[in-house]
Amino acid sequence: MTIRDRFDALISAPTTTPAELDALWADLDTLRPEEMLGAWRGGSLSRGIGATGHPADVLLTKIGWHGKRFDSLLEGHPLICRGEDGALYSNTAYAGGGHSSLWEVGFRGETTATMVYDAIAVFDHFKRVDESTVMGIMNGKLEAAFGVADLYYFWLERDA
Repeated sequence: MTIRDRFDALISAPTTTPAELDALWADLDTLRPEEMLGAWRGGSLSRGIGATGHPADVLLTKIGWHGKRFDSLLEGHPLICRGEDGALYSNTAYAGGGHSSLWEVGFRGETTATMVYDAIAVFDHFKRVDESTVMGIMNGKLEAAFGVADLYYFWLERDA
């Protein structure tokens, strides 16, 4: 089974476990920050973790999260949302002050592209599924942001 097959199986599964997600993460290639530039649409991989899933799922659904956008290494928009009118916008109200930047950061013994939020101690680490898809793991002071310390797993695909 290829990496993409494993990823697709997790995307379509009604529930996932941290162990399944961590096993896939371990097999993915790291990225350089420059590879994250551009617009991305995304979704959750943390469905079904715990009794109700990760609290980030509830928040991201509530605010109409569409994905992320990186205009440069120092100008990132972590919460691109879809408004009631259907237009995309950068939702700075829920991003702990607004924006982010891209850095190389060590995580689980590897250095990979990582989005660093400007105003909160939270990091989104990225690894490559294929040329247009990445898997992300959010870590840091998640209790302050979501009320739980559990990692949040998600995916991003290049947005046309």
